[in-house]
Amino acid sequence: MKKIEAIIKPVKLNEVKEALSQHRNLGMTILEVKGFGTQKGHTELYRGAEYQVDFVPKTKIEMVVEESMVDTVVETLLNSAKTGKIGDGKIFVTPMDETIRIRTGERGDSAI
Repeated sequence: MKKIEAIIKPVKLNEVKEALSQHRNLGMTILEVKGFGTQKGHTELYRGAEYQVDFVPKTKIEMVVEESMVDTVVETLLNSAKTGKIGDGKIFVTPMDETIRIRTGERGDSAI
């Protein structure tokens, strides 16, 4: 099993969600987050005053998938979240040692 975390632009969430819903039994957790990378924030104008916004609003998607699904899910994320502009985000894939469904006690792939 692998954990996939994707940091995307909030405006792309519905498109990403729709694309990922095409895959069988794929659950996800969505978080509203703020941060910066290469983009380093931006400047905004408010009531005539300019100020620096250091942390850019982003959406984080977390999901745990079977290893056989990793390439498909990553490709779906790449295709649906990409705008081609700076700040499109990142995808992180990490090993998942154990998954346990609290209700039934199931472990491993059957707990996903």
